[in-house]
Amino acid sequence: MNSVMPFSPELLLPAGSVEKMRAAYDFGADAVYAGQPRYSLRARNNEFSTYEALKEGIDEAHRRGKQFYVASNIYAHNSKLKTYLDDMAPVIDMKPDALIMADPGLIMMVRDKWPEVPVHLSVQANAINWADVKFWERMGLTRVILSRELSLDEVSEIRQKCPDMELEVFVHGALCVAYSGRCLLSGYFNHRDSNQGTCTNSCRWNYKITNAEENACGDVLPLDMAQIMEQAQTLPSAMGNMPRHPAADRVYMIEEGKRPGQLLPIMEDEHGTYILNSKDLRAVEHIERLVRIGVNSLKIEGRTKSIYYVARTAQVYRKAIDDAVAGRPFDTTLLGALQSLANRGYTDGFYQRHHTQDYQNYMTGASELNNSHYVGDIIEAQNGWATVLVKNRFAVGDTLEVYHPDGNAVLPLKNMQNEEGTAVDVAPGSGHRVRIPLEDRYKGAFIARRL
Repeated sequence: MNSVMPFSPELLLPAGSVEKMRAAYDFGADAVYAGQPRYSLRARNNEFSTYEALKEGIDEAHRRGKQFYVASNIYAHNSKLKTYLDDMAPVIDMKPDALIMADPGLIMMVRDKWPEVPVHLSVQANAINWADVKFWERMGLTRVILSRELSLDEVSEIRQKCPDMELEVFVHGALCVAYSGRCLLSGYFNHRDSNQGTCTNSCRWNYKITNAEENACGDVLPLDMAQIMEQAQTLPSAMGNMPRHPAADRVYMIEEGKRPGQLLPIMEDEHGTYILNSKDLRAVEHIERLVRIGVNSLKIEGRTKSIYYVARTAQVYRKAIDDAVAGRPFDTTLLGALQSLANRGYTDGFYQRHHTQDYQNYMTGASELNNSHYVGDIIEAQNGWATVLVKNRFAVGDTLEVYHPDGNAVLPLKNMQNEEGTAVDVAPGSGHRVRIPLEDRYKGAFIARRL
């Protein structure tokens, strides 16, 4: 049994809309972050696109005793400097709990005009050492969101060297193939700049790899495997007559699924092929260590995710934090609970390097304990029947999992009705509505089908 922790860190969730903000709070978040579209990396799928919507979110958060942070974290071109302070003035009047910022020039402008407004350094600024943190502390910032590329030991050292600065780290969500979000792929492919808030997630598209070579003029050209093997026989080797592996130190070309025939050159070295997508971050197993280190805020990424994703991650990480603070051991079923969310496979990123095979087998086994698939939202519940807005197909005979802020439930589905009260066997898919037998208290819950 672990000892009780001296404090509980903040659980911070994304909020692309008022509804997602409410779900985050209902399921355990202490704070949310949302972007001001013109000046943040949250220009896509962001319903806080007007001052009115942003004010509604901030006001409701404060009525609930919660925190609301506004991201203003682009690196601004000159044209945006002309309008920045005028556009920020109404936002400052709404009294957000902090601004999340990256651009030193914009930070300087805000600090000069509104020195009383707390500023958190965005992960975009790539703070990776304690001297970085001390610099921003000297500039008057109140929190630094550390780069995703740090190990737990590095985070711990920064905490020890900078005891007076609030620290925030990411614990769940997408990982960039660039250094903490400083990516150019979307701008290259679609002229939609990731660093201006319009990322199209180009790193996560479907690519095919083609062998290639660089000629004397510097052009990269396709190459077939026969040519590669022929060339490999003539390469010098540090191991006697054994040739180097044909894949070593090569140039490759990629073809994106929706752009057939357009071959793009990329380089690969011993660390990997950087343009291809990464797994998603999941660090729920490290919450106890992060709490013990004294990290102030644990952040979940997911600006374009569903309301189900927001609710589910909030509930899982809330339990992990509460267990760690109370000194309870880590609940391995939380690993499986996160399998029901759309993901590209999970990794704990850079937090812990060089896992043993035993550890990896343990993590894989624990992750497969209760896999499920999101199928609908309960929009009404009365007289023992709940109306479900269907998101994905489910049927009589399935086992459903019901997720609600007041507690979850498992429901073997034995019968179902359409909206007219006629018995049906299948809820066909998105857009349909069906009724299932369920207690009235589960109104507002989300349901998943156990696989």
